[in-house]
Amino acid sequence: FSGEWAAAHFSFHPPHSDLAYALQAGKGGTRAILAAVQAHVITYLLFTRETECTHLERLCRVGRWEQGQALATALAETLWAAGGGGRAVVCLITAPITTMPREGYRANSFTERIRLFEFSEKAAAQEFISDHINCFQGEGSHGVILFLYSLLFSRILER
Repeated sequence: FSGEWAAAHFSFHPPHSDLAYALQAGKGGTRAILAAVQAHVITYLLFTRETECTHLERLCRVGRWEQGQALATALAETLWAAGGGGRAVVCLITAPITTMPREGYRANSFTERIRLFEFSEKAAAQEFISDHINCFQGEGSHGVILFLYSLLFSRILER
């Protein structure tokens, strides 16, 4: 992955601002993934979340906790759909390991540390993502790459 991809993570505009509902997107290839997730975030904020606000206010009056909930829901929905409605796989990074790569394989100190968590219920996947939302939002978390890996493993290679 390029430096742009490695630095990409899910980051919202400041809470309680006019763009509090919007993910910040840099230039380049990660925009397509961010746009797909953004559509699910807006759907959650407008139609799923319980609030007394009008539609426009639902988007602008979003706090940090609500941003995290919207992102967790969006990621879980997307992974569940990729898994055909029967499974979702969430990839997270574990502590560094010290193993030698196989012949013909170049270690990148990222892929070797990925751990898979498989879920057969969408609610369980969403709760897990919500509990680990900083793994997708934090700077240096490689959040977009982790989500891309999660999509691939949720979809399974045979499909």
